[in-house]
Amino acid sequence: MASDPKTVEFILDQLNAAGADVSAKKMFGEYGLYLDGKMVAMVCDDQLFVKPTPEGRAFTGPIDEAPPYPQAKPCLLIDGDRWDDGDWLAELFRVSAAALPTPKAKKAK
Repeated sequence: MASDPKTVEFILDQLNAAGADVSAKKMFGEYGLYLDGKMVAMVCDDQLFVKPTPEGRAFTGPIDEAPPYPQAKPCLLIDGDRWDDGDWLAELFRVSAAALPTPKAKKAK
């Protein structure tokens, strides 16, 4: 089941209002969420999954983890009730993005 674009729009609005410059890219009916060129999270089946980092886990405290799609590694599953707190969500994205490696440059064709 593909995610509703309104779900992604709501999350982006919350993050942008909190000062995070986040973008989304549609991928196979779901969405990748990017901060500073790094894919930090995914929206799959209208659920928000943040890439796990030690810093992100420390920020969130105890939190459920689940794979965003079959055979995927578990990610931090952010409950829909937390989406309303744009400041908290933006800080989670910033902390997680800072801990993720910079993507490799694509080779020119």
